[in-house]
Amino acid sequence: MVQPYTIPAARHRVDEKIRRSHFITTLAPAGSVEEARAFVKEVRAEFDAANHNCWAYLIGPPGSTAQVGLSDDGEPHGTAGRPMLTVLLHSGVGDVAAVVTRYFGGVKLGKGGLVKAYSGGVKVALEGMQRVEKTSKSSLKVVIGYPAVTLFQRMLPEYEAEIVARQFAADVSFELSMPDRYIEGFTARLADLTNGQGRVLVDP
Repeated sequence: MVQPYTIPAARHRVDEKIRRSHFITTLAPAGSVEEARAFVKEVRAEFDAANHNCWAYLIGPPGSTAQVGLSDDGEPHGTAGRPMLTVLLHSGVGDVAAVVTRYFGGVKLGKGGLVKAYSGGVKVALEGMQRVEKTSKSSLKVVIGYPAVTLFQRMLPEYEAEIVARQFAADVSFELSMPDRYIEGFTARLADLTNGQGRVLVDP
């Protein structure tokens, strides 16, 4: 079971001027490589006149390197994408993508200056970004008798359970979506409510 972890609540952007160059850092939640690449493409289209749109992303829990990506987008090798990714990996945030847009101002920053500018932009953006907790969820099928339906529905908010579908036959069947961390407690509570008659099936 994947433990809950922190992700960006929404897109966040910061602007900086460093030795005449204009740096624009945009962060976004990205739950998949496809989402991350679509975000990068969107920002590149927004700032198509910029000299560089460097990017990095991390898909999965904080610090995970299973699904990462980066690009220097024309800057000297290792001066943009890698420093950006390093900051993301140590940020305590997962499922995050970053694009740092640069409009060149005529003054060269040197490799060290570029690393500092690109990594610094991501750090500043992360500091001001709102975060939320992401939890893994499972689908459950619950079958109960009619007398228990009202009390059953009342207890669902305590477990952040959402009703996906319901079916009325000899008994009542509910399809639920619920955070994994609540399943054990929910199952025990249902057994008490239905005197052991309720059935819970968890999709693998």
